[in-house]
Amino acid sequence: MPVLRQQSASTPVLGETRRPGYKERMTDPQDQIAEALSRSNRSAAAAESLTGGNVSAALSAIEGASDWFLGGVVAYAETVKFDLLGVQRGQVVNARAARQMATGVAELFGADFAVATTGVGGPGQQENLPPGTVYIAVASREGCEVRWYEFEGDPAKVVEQTTLRALQDLADTIADG
Repeated sequence: MPVLRQQSASTPVLGETRRPGYKERMTDPQDQIAEALSRSNRSAAAAESLTGGNVSAALSAIEGASDWFLGGVVAYAETVKFDLLGVQRGQVVNARAARQMATGVAELFGADFAVATTGVGGPGQQENLPPGTVYIAVASREGCEVRWYEFEGDPAKVVEQTTLRALQDLADTIADG
């Protein structure tokens, strides 16, 4: 179960919401994504840092994904975030970077929906943030929402939880859109 940590008042970003952990509403998001996108003839893409391609692998493993999954970018290096996805230079574990990754990959692929992950897997801090700090953004034609999570566990567990939560966040946004 993730632990939500307090941050200073200057940390929150407009449009950022804090959500509970991934186990809360996991009812097979891959099926939800596939059904909704296939039915509506819309598409999705992914931009990943922390998850290193796990979200894209999960999406591409769904039967019929070639009809709606356009592709993904593993932007593990900061230069890839900056140069390919249009992320503003500076720190990359925050809501701004997640939002720019999602909107950047949506534009790059021409996708109707895009999900992006950035965060600190651990075991140590990054950008003065503790391990388990995660930002997930989901972009659609209507805008982009960023959610902030704090997961516990070793780096592999943080990546697993982030992947599952990113899939659920994408499914929820598609269902709402």
